[in-house]
Amino acid sequence: MKIALIGYGKMGKMIESIALDRNHEIVLVIDQANAQDLTIENLQKADVAIEFSTPQTVLQNLETAIKAKVPLIVGTTGWYGHLQEVKDNCISTGSTVMYGSNFSVGVNIFFQINQQVAKMMNKFSDQYDVGMEEIHHIHKLDSPSGTAITIAEDIIHEFDHKNEWVDVKSDDPVTNHKPEHLIIESYREGEVPGTHAVIYDSDVDRIELKHIAHGRQGFALGAVIAAEWLKDKSGFYSVKEMYDFKA
Repeated sequence: MKIALIGYGKMGKMIESIALDRNHEIVLVIDQANAQDLTIENLQKADVAIEFSTPQTVLQNLETAIKAKVPLIVGTTGWYGHLQEVKDNCISTGSTVMYGSNFSVGVNIFFQINQQVAKMMNKFSDQYDVGMEEIHHIHKLDSPSGTAITIAEDIIHEFDHKNEWVDVKSDDPVTNHKPEHLIIESYREGEVPGTHAVIYDSDVDRIELKHIAHGRQGFALGAVIAAEWLKDKSGFYSVKEMYDFKA
């Protein structure tokens, strides 16, 4: 499979290494130094493109890939306010896009488990409250993480007593929140790749669901697996659709 990489930071380089190990070919690499080379003609040399850039550039990259009709994996977050607009554009032009806050296989299995547990715990919401914690390296600027937001929104969808997530920084007290708020406590420590925990707490016990990433490799491998799945498909997908065990 011929792959175009849009974004060539730590994640892009790791994706390149994994793709080559899986006998794929990298035919285009775009970073800040050669952004002008992201053209429809150049993209069409690839079977699929993988995008890990910035929230400032992702919408333009999406538009170019949709015009080129090259299937695109989008790992960048921060643009979901335009999700419906991009989806409409993708479908109307017969193009292909898959987006996700996290492409790790383990995280996507965790997403599925989280939804099922939230659905079960909803029957006991008079006994259990639910909250979240997420920990990332000190270089991560956004808070909470996109992965944490996905987890939180899935809980809110299933857990009737929660209707809004609220981010609480590690140095802020958890005060002045309403019972219907789902608290996400965000920590930035050292070089932690990513830890996400969902906690159900009651007077008699505590249940924790936790995913701990050992490094970025799982995210990069998941993006390549998603590209393999997306090739030759058309439509607009969430990465979670790859892991819909009910399908």
